[in-house]
Amino acid sequence: MATITELKTALRETLEARGVLGQLKARIRAEVFRALDDESAPRPPLSHENLLINELIREYLEFNKYRYTASVLTAAGQPEVPLDREFVASELNVAEDSCAKAVPLLYGLLTHFLSSKGGHKGKLFLRCSAAVSSQEPHGHRNAES
Repeated sequence: MATITELKTALRETLEARGVLGQLKARIRAEVFRALDDESAPRPPLSHENLLINELIREYLEFNKYRYTASVLTAAGQPEVPLDREFVASELNVAEDSCAKAVPLLYGLLTHFLSSKGGHKGKLFLRCSAAVSSQEPHGHRNAES
């Protein structure tokens, strides 16, 4: 007859193999964060920029099988249903060939900037977005404002 320790080990291994244990851990983590989040402080609406950034990150995370990490984005207010990739590419003014569509947009953006590094003497000048300049990087207003 199996001992309690052997049963626990077998159960844990089975749940891990099925991916259930990771899902449970992610769900518990998200619920803990939700419980700790100050619900009395109203959350600002998700800006257009943050929506697109979160979608780029979600696509990357899901492509790399980091689904549990990606689930935190929906707990933080990102819509459950991912944005259409063609819509995101259009919003970013990105054109893709069929090969580029096989990987997340972030890979294509990174490849573009890494490959253009040697060809251009000057650097790309980035300007602050008006929608982001008054907010913290994650989309929440600074508590002092």
